[in-house]
Amino acid sequence: MKNLRPKCTVIEALAQTLLCAVLLFGASAAWAGQVVGVVEHLSGPLMDRKADGTVKVLAAKSQVESGDTLVAEKNTYAQIRFIDNSEITLRPGTTFKIDDFAYDADKPDGDSAVFSLVKGGLRSITGLLGKRNKEKFQLKTPAATIGIRGTTFIAQWVEDAAAVKSASGPVNPGLVPGLHVAVLDGMIVVTNAGGAQHFPAGQFGFVPNMTAPPIVLPQNPGLKFTPPPTFSTSSGPLASQGPAALQNTVDCIVR
Repeated sequence: MKNLRPKCTVIEALAQTLLCAVLLFGASAAWAGQVVGVVEHLSGPLMDRKADGTVKVLAAKSQVESGDTLVAEKNTYAQIRFIDNSEITLRPGTTFKIDDFAYDADKPDGDSAVFSLVKGGLRSITGLLGKRNKEKFQLKTPAATIGIRGTTFIAQWVEDAAAVKSASGPVNPGLVPGLHVAVLDGMIVVTNAGGAQHFPAGQFGFVPNMTAPPIVLPQNPGLKFTPPPTFSTSSGPLASQGPAALQNTVDCIVR
């Protein structure tokens, strides 16, 4: 009788590989589907590209999940309130990804707030997660990564001069290409391959690219962020209400 063991060994190895892939896919799918906040205020169309590739148009009170990529269209300011009571407000022409967000009031070791500013600009206000685990917050941009020290700050990524002139919605004319930051409260640390720089409240900063060190600017280079006045009105914290506060939301699927 021929020895069938080598073939069995190959089959077992393939089966183990398939099982690992299934488990990893399941874990990734579970992670990506976590509801982490709601659209608090909205002034125009806001697109939401899910981790599975589906696209939705969000409305006020729509849910957002870990893994979502949000795109603020022309004239759209969008304020997202997360379950730790933090806020991210997107300006028009912004693409923003929620890479990994996790918050549980009883499990601080599991905190995570990792975002990507792919295009455009935003204002970030620290919530409970950032106050107890500030080192767990990261905002990645094409030029540097921003960390917080209990903070309200503005970040604007300018792609190039042509993009500034042709961008839809309100723009910041005169801003040179690169990452611009302004700190309204607290402190941020901006880090890339060129070095790290702390920016306290009242200070402006600039990073031209991923290899050049962040620099302090003596004055505002023309950075503006003017969402509608209604955006300053909050409907109350979500952190104290838990996941139940994220129910009964509305969105529209784009097929």
